[in-house]
Amino acid sequence: MGDRASRALVAEIRELFDLRGAELVEIAVLQPADPFLDMAGEDLRRRIFLTESETGETMCLRPEFTIPVCLDHIRSKAGTPRRYAYLGEVFRQRREGGSEFLQAGIEDLGDPDIAEADARSLADAQALLERTLPGRSFAVTLGDQAIFEAVLAALGLPRGWRMRLARAFGSASMLDAALADLASPSPQAALPGPVADLVAAGDIDALVSHIDSGMRAAGLSASAGRTPAEIARRLHERAELRSVRLSPAALGSLKSFLSIDVRLDAAASALAGFAAKAGLSLGSALQTFSARVAAAERQGLSGSAIRYDAAFGRPLDYYTGLVFEIAEAAGGRPIIGGGRYDRLLTLLGARSPIPGVGFSVWLDRVEALRGAGR
Repeated sequence: MGDRASRALVAEIRELFDLRGAELVEIAVLQPADPFLDMAGEDLRRRIFLTESETGETMCLRPEFTIPVCLDHIRSKAGTPRRYAYLGEVFRQRREGGSEFLQAGIEDLGDPDIAEADARSLADAQALLERTLPGRSFAVTLGDQAIFEAVLAALGLPRGWRMRLARAFGSASMLDAALADLASPSPQAALPGPVADLVAAGDIDALVSHIDSGMRAAGLSASAGRTPAEIARRLHERAELRSVRLSPAALGSLKSFLSIDVRLDAAASALAGFAAKAGLSLGSALQTFSARVAAAERQGLSGSAIRYDAAFGRPLDYYTGLVFEIAEAAGGRPIIGGGRYDRLLTLLGARSPIPGVGFSVWLDRVEALRGAGR
């Protein structure tokens, strides 16, 4: 670890973990691949290093820490609330700067006070940078998956469209393409006869079976890409989506929402003003947002120094609320990224819902900035 991050940097981060009350945990480098392939987001799925265990199970070198930390928490049957810290290598293909690099972070599990835990995660991240890169200024950008989904629901979009747009949240190109389809759907490529018939009939089980048989016959592994069930669901969704048009007024409201870009201390009023003008109710999502802003102030975070961008998201499928990113300066490479993932632990096998929020820091980027400042 010392070859990729100085001993001084590692020591400073460990001290920060102690000060913030986060327990440093050891996480196995080799992880089951399925949770990442199912939940980690398309960009990360393409970068995973896959391998196979002695028993034939598809494994991977850990590409991030959030999912493994959550899996370890579930296996240990530990109580909550609990704060975990980590520091170690992650592995991703086609990454600028090398495929093996160090990440550190804190995962905050089980705190029922969502707003307070969100604000604490932001404060944890800022405290880490203040300790490791003192005297520097940073650009902090915050988004909210829950607010975005509340707008989609208030506009009356069907579930399929809400899911597609939610998956596109944070990717400007994907979101633009989805909005263009929503305004005027492009013609769908012709599907093979049996597939087209099953899609038209809405027979998902038969469609999954047909796709699975075709993949097996072609020697394709579901672990290397989308599963037959996921492919079938996407085909069914696309057929449903093409029957929906969004009115010009509703599309205009959605684009108006996505254009909101203000200081955090002005964000709640900007969202309330948007909702009133569009005739929409954002319900509990806006209440949680406002409570988070107040909690951030109690944590000593300046609402004037944090930017809220309604179109900002992060390319991981498991986020459900707060998403944030900290860069050296506006437009610079991110140093820290994080967010809330309240559904993740249940999807990973927890018997009851466990709320979670956390962040990770790219230590090679921190180290580069420390070197540049000498």
